[in-house]
Amino acid sequence: MCGMPQQPPVRSTPTRPPRPDASMSLLTNVMDHSLDEGYAEAAARRKADGTGGMPKKLSAKLGLAAGLVLAALLVTVGAAQARIAAPVVAKEREELIDRIDSETSAAEDLEDAIDELRDDVGARQREALKKHGGDQGELVGILAGALEVHGPGVKLVVDDAKEADHAGAGDARETSGFSDTGRVRDRDMQRVINGLWESGAEAVTINGQRLTALSAIRAAGDAILVDNKPLVPPYTVLAVGDGDRLRTRFQNSGDGQYLQALHKNFGIRTSISAEDEVRLPAAPSVIVRTAQPSTEKGTS
Repeated sequence: MCGMPQQPPVRSTPTRPPRPDASMSLLTNVMDHSLDEGYAEAAARRKADGTGGMPKKLSAKLGLAAGLVLAALLVTVGAAQARIAAPVVAKEREELIDRIDSETSAAEDLEDAIDELRDDVGARQREALKKHGGDQGELVGILAGALEVHGPGVKLVVDDAKEADHAGAGDARETSGFSDTGRVRDRDMQRVINGLWESGAEAVTINGQRLTALSAIRAAGDAILVDNKPLVPPYTVLAVGDGDRLRTRFQNSGDGQYLQALHKNFGIRTSISAEDEVRLPAAPSVIVRTAQPSTEKGTS
């Protein structure tokens, strides 16, 4: 019986499994051929000429041995010198640390002496004002920041936005030179303080630092400086005055509206509250620029 011719079965050639490092062909090539072809050819040529390997002549061998001995001697001498010098270096380091500690202690003593002299000068100034000016002198001292004050007032807290490190592009504050729209800047604090003064504050502090008529609020990088002393957020402002009235007048003023706009547009956090009692320290140093003795007229 004739049938259809049967085709021989087709056998597929088994494929080899891929190498685990197939995706790192460049690294594999470098590992397999670590020596450059030019260097390999030169090494083979020297070997064929008999010029490679160890020197053949006795003088060359002696020279190589002498070089190795000299190198070993230099390494040994260097190690010995380093070992000898180690105690000296350690001693000098300890002496340097002792000098630093001594100078630091001396600087701290000088700072303490300066603080004592400053307090003494302030006490003498207050005594002179009280002696020659009476109640008016005490009022001048309070307004000038030379005296500690306490009484009713307000507490205002201003803090950076929570997303202060993620400023949006195209914001007005950023295009005006601000690198981060969520940070409180020196000009913001200037407007806040001026607004409190205009609203009836009698004395003001920022983070416990008393402000005077000569105080300056400036910026150094991202830090706010008050009289050249850096402050860190949150900025707590205390002001002595009629608490409820001072708070209302400030919130309704242009500077209070400016602070609310910062909160609404840039997320800067603010809070203000009337306080029954706030205490403000005296300014650390009040410089008397001009003084004139009082002239008392005698009675006839």
